[in-house]
Amino acid sequence: MNFKKLFSSLFVVLSLLSQLAMSDQFIPIPSYRIGPYAAGGSGFFGGMIDYFNLINERDSGINGVKISWEECETEYRTEKALACYERLKNKGEKGASLFQFASTGATYALLEKSRADKIPLLSMGYGRTDSADGRVFPYVFPLITTYWSQNTAKIKFIGQQEGGMDKLKGKVIVNLHHGSGYGRETIPVLDRQAQIYGFKVIHVEVSPPGINQQSQWLNVLRVQPDWVILRGWGVMSAVALKMAEKMGFPRERMVGVWWSGAEEDVIPAGKAAIGYIAAGFHPSGTGFPVHDDLKRYVYDRGLGNMQDISRVGSIYHNRGLITAMISVEGIRRAQQKYGPRVLSGEEIRWGFENLKLEPQAITQLGFYGLAQPLSVSCTDHEGGGAVKFSQWDGEQWLQLTDWIESDQSIVRPMIESSAARYAELNEIPLRECE
Repeated sequence: MNFKKLFSSLFVVLSLLSQLAMSDQFIPIPSYRIGPYAAGGSGFFGGMIDYFNLINERDSGINGVKISWEECETEYRTEKALACYERLKNKGEKGASLFQFASTGATYALLEKSRADKIPLLSMGYGRTDSADGRVFPYVFPLITTYWSQNTAKIKFIGQQEGGMDKLKGKVIVNLHHGSGYGRETIPVLDRQAQIYGFKVIHVEVSPPGINQQSQWLNVLRVQPDWVILRGWGVMSAVALKMAEKMGFPRERMVGVWWSGAEEDVIPAGKAAIGYIAAGFHPSGTGFPVHDDLKRYVYDRGLGNMQDISRVGSIYHNRGLITAMISVEGIRRAQQKYGPRVLSGEEIRWGFENLKLEPQAITQLGFYGLAQPLSVSCTDHEGGGAVKFSQWDGEQWLQLTDWIESDQSIVRPMIESSAARYAELNEIPLRECE
């Protein structure tokens, strides 16, 4: 027996096993911690990193596979987001696991590149709504709830406040929106709902960043709406609340999108924000088991990402936790098929498309009451759709409702129609889904 050759082969095998054990699942973090939207970005991406640290410290990774990451500053600018994508997409043993930009503009710009590169593009609670049709967008996942779903729930909520959906007839609703792809995303679904329920919707655009809204609010004052939907972002939201107070419009008749419904949106507005209502796909607060684990395994060990610890449990921080949790569970689901090892983006895509989070699983993860159940499929890359509403009392967000289901009888046909037009324009064949 050639012991020298056997020893050499054994050494190679052990080296390969050692390298495999040391390999990490790489997740890029294209964040924005500077610029006009830094308040949202720092909380959101800080929450993601906190959860990845929790998984590594408490669980030794995802079934033993540690998570690694690298931040890349985008300043919430699409061109910088694209540069971050190109710089980070091939890092790690199998390349980037996924991308999550928290930017509708960046998500739109990378729809086809992510398909070509076979990297999942997550847009949890934002992005292009028709990408929920997985037959046309196999690598894009607008998980939890889309903007169109949110708006059907929002109109349901307004209908409840008016005493019934039939009472919406003749009402006037102003859609005060950010002048961007994000801001304009809900115009089609609001127009459709106006036709169905008989209310009048007036779209009023605010040029970003939204510091000057004098002319827009003079227009609001002129039309005397029954409700204002605030589709702001960054400083625009606080300015809108202050202008509403100045113009005498009741904040109790203002309903914001979840990117206008964080502490960073209302605290700068002071007393002008009291009574303001915001949609959300999760609550704020630290009263959940995951926060206990964060303290024990992350912050008590000096690994917390938030310099201001009071922001732990804020809306944006909790959103980052939920986003990271679903990212981890998508990878874990893919490991069930491909094994507990470093996975490629293509393999992880399967995990997201077959992800189901039932209440029991959410409880075990420490997120019960913080995250809603999720069931993703080949045709449905949204997987949830429900919305809660909270009201700011000057110190905290008070929950007004339980989950309000979106109206998929409106949303799904619009998704399929829009996705079909996109497929035709881009010559994309529809996938067959079982």
